[in-house]
Amino acid sequence: MRIISGTHKGIIIHAPKGLPVRPTTDRAKESLFNILENNFDFEKLTCLDLFSGTGNIAYEFCSRGANKVTSVDIDFGCIKFIKETIEKHQFIQMTAVKKDVFSFMNQCTDQFDIIFADAPYALDKLPTIPMVVFEKQLLNPNAWLIVEHQSNLDLSQQKYFFEKRNYGQSTFSFFKNS
Repeated sequence: MRIISGTHKGIIIHAPKGLPVRPTTDRAKESLFNILENNFDFEKLTCLDLFSGTGNIAYEFCSRGANKVTSVDIDFGCIKFIKETIEKHQFIQMTAVKKDVFSFMNQCTDQFDIIFADAPYALDKLPTIPMVVFEKQLLNPNAWLIVEHQSNLDLSQQKYFFEKRNYGQSTFSFFKNS
């Protein structure tokens, strides 16, 4: 995976083999961040990366100057790799949390400007992510939730949905707290 833009632009990060991950493609990530850059000032953002995996999306937030980035994943190997990468590249605004994402959301008292959730596509509870985020009031006013999911899953009927973008087998569904 590579960091597309910002202070760490062009850095290639090699994740160890055997992690239970499906990283967002560079094409989809680049498109996502083009959308975000047109709507947010990164230097003021507090971001949450759920089901962080290798930390691919979180590193991009850091490189683009996000104020605070929290990565959450339940897998020990993923969190170990993220912590090593934080240290190696001096992502001082980033924190990695080893925890079940739903437990984290239920206990979290912070609010975020952007929440990105890239759950395993086969996860039965994936469609409930928007409901939990909004019920727990995890978003600041005018903040966004972005859920990456299989293109055959339709989340457009859920409350707060406002847009979706397809990238092959993957889709980003956008939700806004306004």
